[in-house]
Amino acid sequence: MATCASFYGITLSSSSSTFKNLLSSHYPNKIQVNPSSFSVLPSHLSKTSVFSRRRHNLVTASTPTTLESPPKSSFRDKPPKDINVLVVGSTGYIGNFVVKELVNRGFNVIAVCREKSGIRGKNSKEETLSKLNGANVCFSDVTKLDSLQQSLQNLGVSIDVVVSCLASRSGGVKDSWKIDYEATKNSLLAGRTFGAKHFVLLSAICVQKPLLEFQRAKLKFEAELIKEAEEDDDFSYSIVRPTAFFKSLGGQVELVKDGKPYVMFGDGKLCACKPISEPDLASFIADCVLSTDKINQTLPIGGPGKALTPLEQGEMLFKLVGKKPNFIKVPIEIMDFAIGVLDFLVKIFPSLEDAAEFGKIGRYYAAESMLVYDPETKEYKADETPSYGKDTLEDFFKRVLEEGMAGQELGEQTIF
Repeated sequence: MATCASFYGITLSSSSSTFKNLLSSHYPNKIQVNPSSFSVLPSHLSKTSVFSRRRHNLVTASTPTTLESPPKSSFRDKPPKDINVLVVGSTGYIGNFVVKELVNRGFNVIAVCREKSGIRGKNSKEETLSKLNGANVCFSDVTKLDSLQQSLQNLGVSIDVVVSCLASRSGGVKDSWKIDYEATKNSLLAGRTFGAKHFVLLSAICVQKPLLEFQRAKLKFEAELIKEAEEDDDFSYSIVRPTAFFKSLGGQVELVKDGKPYVMFGDGKLCACKPISEPDLASFIADCVLSTDKINQTLPIGGPGKALTPLEQGEMLFKLVGKKPNFIKVPIEIMDFAIGVLDFLVKIFPSLEDAAEFGKIGRYYAAESMLVYDPETKEYKADETPSYGKDTLEDFFKRVLEEGMAGQELGEQTIF
């Protein structure tokens, strides 16, 4: 049965029963939106399609006649310049690279962002527009479904593909569910309302072994996204699960350069990863927009080269700076003790909930590998973790040693 939503006289429909269930199960806050606060897209963007069902008169024939349905058209049949791609999380660290990559490939990119974007909202509206040069910027709030739908309605265009780069900045319990689940779900609902047939989700490889709230929130949305595609043959998804980002491994580069020791947990071999650069990850995500071999797939992805342990990363760094390796090895049990104390205190002081979660996040990244995980053997598989791109961690370290970490700030994710 078709589901219809009417906005200012324009009737849009979706044949997905799952979409109807998703929409009816969501209870957005009602807010007033000022239409003048949103940008207007150029006239070359394809206009919003109006979908309808009509009753046709049947013609009786004396002999049976086989009627063939015309082949279904797909946005993948169109050139990039005629494909409208909605990007949410566009001012986030990965999102900004994704917007640039899609623009460079010639897509019509609609970048959704807040007027005060960036870490702790430090970027002004003008700075955001400059940062997203080449994209059509739509200022809205993805945490409020009404606001997001109204913003897209004001644009007056259809959506072919949604790319979500949303992620909780802090990893706190409430923020994880607000962003990694609710806001991402809003993006799916809004995109489907305006015709989206494909959804590219930036997730994380660590959801394979969910021990943290942001992992559980991501998995809940992944499950609903997959169910939507299972119940609607005209809709598809690509779930991208990257390993570690370069910037998350660069926090000690300048310290080592200044003669400080390299800090690691245990013997430095507790975990490993195949880090991927931000431009390479953005390129892989952009591939998912049109590549048919990535349709309805969950795609773990790492960078080129072998998996590296913290010990190997430290040795590489000392070699680049020409210094003798100097390591401080911290027993992982220290973190276990701290987490135990915080978990106890949370029962008395609920306001410490996020502090306890941050401790668990730190413990997770100190001991768990960012590689493909086999739940049966409970082992991480470096050789089964796909590689993509050409940028190496060594090249990244060299660049940071020369130029510093400007533009690579971790902000609220420093705990990770």
